[in-house]
Amino acid sequence: MINKTSAEGPGRRTALWVQGCSIRCRGCINPHLFSVSGGSLTSPAIVIESALAAGDEGLTLLGGEPLDQVEAVTNLARLAQDAGLGVICFTGYTMETIVASLPGKDLLRYVDLLIDGPYLAGAAEAERALVGSTNQRFIHLTDRYADYEPERTADQVELRILPTGEVSMAGFVTTQRLAELASALGARRSLKSSEHSSPRPI
Repeated sequence: MINKTSAEGPGRRTALWVQGCSIRCRGCINPHLFSVSGGSLTSPAIVIESALAAGDEGLTLLGGEPLDQVEAVTNLARLAQDAGLGVICFTGYTMETIVASLPGKDLLRYVDLLIDGPYLAGAAEAERALVGSTNQRFIHLTDRYADYEPERTADQVELRILPTGEVSMAGFVTTQRLAELASALGARRSLKSSEHSSPRPI
């Protein structure tokens, strides 16, 4: 799924959620992205052209797990960098694991900011923007986002009403705030945790 957003990193961005995750963190708010079935195929060139046409600052890669599709994601990140776009990548793997044993080392060449580590339901993050648990790290691989301070940045959530009548959400929101939003929309759903979220029906 692809969205234009200001809630998934600094500036206006194109955010791309990949389908499929082999890590499957307990309590993840995106379990609908665990299965490799679903989603839709999109040309990397179209993603970049759309981002440039919209005047976006950069590209944010989320999931699911981007490194589960590392070849395609690396190609997308390379095209983004070549076009002058910044690249932020979320992953449930740690930087050490990527460097030691995963093919994602090539991807790191085209990422400005890596946000690493699995979501830990028992270690909820209360201070920093964008992340759901305290173990997750902001690793600056270039100085492009060196001035970004998650401790001084308020979490944001964006809601969109789709042509189908569904409401999609992007950004980060606590379980309590999500319940308030759902109540205001007259929706009913089971809320179990708070974590970085992707567009999904409420």
